[in-house]
Amino acid sequence: MTNYRRDHTPGATWFFTLNLADRDSRLLTDQIDLLRASFRYCLKRHPWNIDAIVILPDHLHALCTLPAGDADYALRWRLIKTGFSRVLPRREQASESRLSKGERGIWQRRFWEHRIRDDADFARHVDYIHHNPRKHGYVERVADWPWSSFHRYVKAGILPLDWAGDGGDVEHGAGEW
Repeated sequence: MTNYRRDHTPGATWFFTLNLADRDSRLLTDQIDLLRASFRYCLKRHPWNIDAIVILPDHLHALCTLPAGDADYALRWRLIKTGFSRVLPRREQASESRLSKGERGIWQRRFWEHRIRDDADFARHVDYIHHNPRKHGYVERVADWPWSSFHRYVKAGILPLDWAGDGGDVEHGAGEW
């Protein structure tokens, strides 16, 4: 088995990408209420701050800050992924390897993580998260994608409603707030 090296800095802020095993699936947006319930379950037991998030049909990106002294983001993602998977009907294909371990074939096994280094890095990742539905061609305007923390940023006055909606470059200092 491959030994992955992960940074475990307590209380840090992280950028994550999690993918479904079937990259043609629309499961995350089709079952958004179940995904939200899984997030709520995790947050009650193991709080962390979700600074920015976007849910796309087949993957999600999140920027999260762990509490001081806590570096166990893997536990949180395991709870979210398993909580979501358990409530879905068994329709997915699963390999022999997954079946032998009692796993479902819904999520890719691993996830991408990157520890945020500074305010500029934070701002770049917030912008990336909010722009992602537009990048993938799901919407013309970032504001038109419903499953994004972008709407929270607009409500808080951090971003304008028409941010990145005119086809221009994504330029914003999200780190200013």
